[in-house]
Amino acid sequence: MFIITFDVDVFDPSLLAATGTPEPGGLLWDETMNLLKIVGMDKHIVGFDVVELAPSKAHPSSNYTVAKLVYKLLNYAFINC
Repeated sequence: MFIITFDVDVFDPSLLAATGTPEPGGLLWDETMNLLKIVGMDKHIVGFDVVELAPSKAHPSSNYTVAKLVYKLLNYAFINC
């Protein structure tokens, strides 16, 4: 069994700017999804949380990006079911 805690600060600000501590040179979308998919195929994910989104009217796309991340994590949790 595996539990994932995902801090969105890890993403590069070009992908997700609405966070408390943006990480220049951080991870990008495709590489992160590939990693999470591999984890989902290898481990039985029983839970996860996603933290550090700081919603901002200046960066509304960040909300969508985090929602899509949660959707993808749900898919990867059930990849072997």
